[in-house]
Amino acid sequence: MADRACYDSISDSLNYTYNYLPFDMDIIYLRDLKIETIIGIFDWEREIKQTISFDLDMATDIRKAASSDAIEDTLDYKGVSKRIIGFVEESSFQLVETLAESVAAIILDEFDVRWVRVRLDKVGAIRGASGVGVIIERGEKG
Repeated sequence: MADRACYDSISDSLNYTYNYLPFDMDIIYLRDLKIETIIGIFDWEREIKQTISFDLDMATDIRKAASSDAIEDTLDYKGVSKRIIGFVEESSFQLVETLAESVAAIILDEFDVRWVRVRLDKVGAIRGASGVGVIIERGEKG
């Protein structure tokens, strides 16, 4: 009987911890989102569109969506991708750093995301390299 009481106590403690953590770090991601935009510092780069590829890792709590199986209870990654595509296509930044910061800010400000990792690849920017770009993390983990 003592073993059962000990088990129940541990179980209650774990359930309390699980149910009352302030935030679980679940990740919804988009990979290799390719967008054409004007980007760069050279005169010729200001006259053509170049391909930028994004990998986005977005932290959100998916437990409600997992329980309800309802799309309205989760992060709308189609909505995120449409917003980012529209923004990037219309932008004309000189630096990939500025573009990455802007994309991170949009995701954090407009969607239910507490932390984001943005990996931006300026495809074909350096001859002989498969990619060049930046990776930034913004927001709060956990």
